[in-house]
Amino acid sequence: MIRITYRRASCRFILTAGFVCLLAAKSPASTPRGGGAGKARTAQHPSRRRAAAASSTSVQAKPFGRLALTPPMGWNSWNHFAGHVTARVLRQTADAMVASGMKAAGYRYVVVDDTWLAHHRDARGRLQPNPRRFAGGIQALAAYIHKRGLKFGIYEDAGLQTCAKYPGSLGHYRQDARTFAGWGVDYLKFDWCNVPFKRFPGLTPAQVAHRLYRRMHQALLATGRPIVFSLCEWGLYTPWRWAGEDGNLWRTTGDINDTWARMSAIGFHQNAIAGYARAGHWNDPDMLEVGNGGMTPTEYRTHMSLWAMLAAPLMAGNDLRHMPAATLQILTNRDVIAVDQDRLGIEGHRIWRSARPRKGQPASDQEIWVKPLAGGSEAVGLFNRDTAPVTIRLHLWQIGMRAPACVRDLWMHRNQVIRSASLARQVAGHGVVMLRVGPHAECN
Repeated sequence: MIRITYRRASCRFILTAGFVCLLAAKSPASTPRGGGAGKARTAQHPSRRRAAAASSTSVQAKPFGRLALTPPMGWNSWNHFAGHVTARVLRQTADAMVASGMKAAGYRYVVVDDTWLAHHRDARGRLQPNPRRFAGGIQALAAYIHKRGLKFGIYEDAGLQTCAKYPGSLGHYRQDARTFAGWGVDYLKFDWCNVPFKRFPGLTPAQVAHRLYRRMHQALLATGRPIVFSLCEWGLYTPWRWAGEDGNLWRTTGDINDTWARMSAIGFHQNAIAGYARAGHWNDPDMLEVGNGGMTPTEYRTHMSLWAMLAAPLMAGNDLRHMPAATLQILTNRDVIAVDQDRLGIEGHRIWRSARPRKGQPASDQEIWVKPLAGGSEAVGLFNRDTAPVTIRLHLWQIGMRAPACVRDLWMHRNQVIRSASLARQVAGHGVVMLRVGPHAECN
């Protein structure tokens, strides 16, 4: 990738080989490699200016433009159950979402992923559920979920078959959209497997993707039912550039898995596309793995914090029916969720990263991310990607603040008035300290 950086005033323009994006940043002095003093900034944060400018267009002048004004929150079956999901699992999950307090914390969607289908359509070309695992039908399942005050989501694919080789929607977009609406579907995840590109001569794969996702979007609109549309082409064709016209969220990467290496590789590489997210239209770095057992509690807190800073959809992927208290506490942290769901709708971005070590020196990999919040506060993530504990220092001028300031630790749930120009926190290996920094009056 060719990377050319030009800094002017308080904005940074980054040109990559694939796209151009405007990222909020301070002047060069605001991203120090080793600390140092700086002047307090009182000018409006550039990402706040962009949010104000975009506010008039974030709600589209077309049906259902007010869907997903904050990142969707819910649960998806794939990460834990994969091809073994059943209607019984989904009913029990809906019950657990209510009983555990997850619904009260903001989780709403119960989404069944791939393998819910029968292997063949019926005689009229309609999709059918797997007769053994979904014997009662999808409409009855959706009604059960709706009665609990939740919303129901379903999975399909833009191609001839789903990723698990069940019938895809190609050639049936309007029919499938009507079927979903009739069943009471509220959310559609639309995957990108088994697309026959040879059927689209003269079009690039990116153009095919744009055409097919727009076709399904139009089919959903034609049903008259508001259905959140989740595009899942794995970030292959820079969907952040075009998917906002047709969808509410779009995957930016390949699949996540329950490891620190994969989660961190995805999460910490979202910075360059932050400017494309806005109310109703979100970058989606894939579902949460919190509670599936492959990472430590510290790493799961980092996972949850980073996704909140990214204004990412929060789709849990663990077994809610058998969830330890520690997992529930991570998933339902109201302070962290409030950052993700902030009505300003700005995705967070990195403002500082530790210097790359010289050859022969120990590795050092820490980052500071900031997310502007409604009301003038800033969410700040102090991330330690190394395995050993380290102290990370934040200068208030880096986030446009000055002392005194109110600092709330979002995992410790404690407020502190900071009267100096900087603060330092020890951060565990693979850990995070997540803060909300605002006017000192917020501590009163």
